Amino acid sequence: MATYLVDKIADYVIDLKTREVPFEISKLVKERVLDSIATAIGALNSPPIKAIYNTLKDIAGKGSYGFGFGEVSPDQASFLNGCLVRYLDFNDTYLSKEALHPSDNIPGIWAVGEYVGVDGETFIKGIIASYELSCRLADASSIRNRGWDHVTYIAIASSVGASLILDLPHEKIKEAVNIATATNINLRQTRVGELSMWKGCAAGYAVRNGIFSALLARNGMTGPKPVFEGERGFFRQVSGEFTLEFPEDEYKIRETSIKAYPVEYHSMSAVEAVLRLRDKVEDISRIKKIYVDTFTVSYQIIVKDPEKWRPKTKETADHSLPYIVATTLLDGYIWLDSYTENKLKREDTLRFMDKMEVRVGEGFDNYYPKGIPNRITIELDDGRKFSELVIYPKGHFMNPMTRDELYNKYERLVKDRLSNYKDVWDLVWRLEKLSDIKELSEAIKEGLGK
Repeated sequence: MATYLVDKIADYVIDLKTREVPFEISKLVKERVLDSIATAIGALNSPPIKAIYNTLKDIAGKGSYGFGFGEVSPDQASFLNGCLVRYLDFNDTYLSKEALHPSDNIPGIWAVGEYVGVDGETFIKGIIASYELSCRLADASSIRNRGWDHVTYIAIASSVGASLILDLPHEKIKEAVNIATATNINLRQTRVGELSMWKGCAAGYAVRNGIFSALLARNGMTGPKPVFEGERGFFRQVSGEFTLEFPEDEYKIRETSIKAYPVEYHSMSAVEAVLRLRDKVEDISRIKKIYVDTFTVSYQIIVKDPEKWRPKTKETADHSLPYIVATTLLDGYIWLDSYTENKLKREDTLRFMDKMEVRVGEGFDNYYPKGIPNRITIELDDGRKFSELVIYPKGHFMNPMTRDELYNKYERLVKDRLSNYKDVWDLVWRLEKLSDIKELSEAIKEGLGK
């Protein structure tokens, strides 16, 4: 019988090790591995990645493969590849009391898996463990309104996925969680106002620390306890009290969504609504007013800050609903090149933003977090109005991508950099049959030419 929350978490990991993974869940894992590979390779030339490369040149050791870099230690690979997966703001999302990106965990689980040489089936289970804990923590308590960032949960979840990969016994799983939870409380300031490069790197850093916590526990390190329930523990200092359950037949990965566009997830339906309107409005120069009806969480995260109305960085722009709507309306698309310095300063974009009124739509909060309603209404200079409402955009778990649609996203992001991208795609679909996941890393290494 579990005494503390860490006991219940450790019980879950031990149980998952012996379970047979349903085909449907294995398929969902593979889709998210492919999506993570795509977003990581798409970010290879990003400014923060160059900063990380330059840092690792001096401190790199031997161990896991850093995409486009070479061999580094498992924790460093977790950080580098984690930043690559997350930087474009294009990896998957889970929405609940807290919104987060469960695939942030994948690079860390992968790095530890390489380090110890696990097979594909174990790798899949490690990912499932980290997804399950990430999402159930997000269900339990919203910590952003208390001033803490969601990557706090990612650090804890990655320590659990790594514990499964490392085949830690019950007591050492608990210590991994104790260490990761006590030492990785992250400030929400990362996502407030003008956003910096760290917006896309905070999760990678959290995963790095979660992975290192599990490696320390493996070698006998103990952590503070009871880390959740204690006098100065997580419940009192960070989240408030909660409990977690892990029903055997439920997998939270089913409720995660893959992004169709490189934007903050709450704006995904707004992009789709704008694209529909572009087919109706022949002359966008005649637009007099743009009305955007959204929901409270969206308004708080990607609208209310003054910086969201005049973004100066890529990181702020992809978290700006006004910028995303205006840019999509002007160009008829939104993609990686939508955040260049020239586009951030484009006068037409600023004029459209000045014509925009964003408000919380009546009843829209009732849809969230299952749905993300955004309604765009365009008023022309002759008084005509056109409106589109989207609640479940393409890629949402209620409106999932087909395999072909996922392949189109994958191909578009990797084909110019990964010479053997079709082979890598096929290899991931055979993931559970791999005797060592290094085979997948070697294929990527070969395709990148490094």
